[in-house]
Amino acid sequence: MVHVIASIRVQPGCLSRFLEIFKSNVPAVRAETGCVEYRPTVDVETGLPPQLLEPDTVVVIEKWDSLDALRNHLTTPHMLAYREKVKELQEA
Repeated sequence: MVHVIASIRVQPGCLSRFLEIFKSNVPAVRAETGCVEYRPTVDVETGLPPQLLEPDTVVVIEKWDSLDALRNHLTTPHMLAYREKVKELQEA
């Protein structure tokens, strides 16, 4: 099993739009062969120490059956289209 924790910095004020595009792509990713888990997460205020909020960061949690499945995922048409849609919303 391959676990991926990916942090994506989003341009200020673009989080909602980014998440909308990301979430619309999730069903296609989940349908891929080898995908076990794929979801975005964001920080929320908990009031529990120590917490450093990252309001413009999305952490993606992924689990794949194999490295080949992950590699295949990166070249699927829906991921290529997704990257094109969000490229202006992400920090470089």
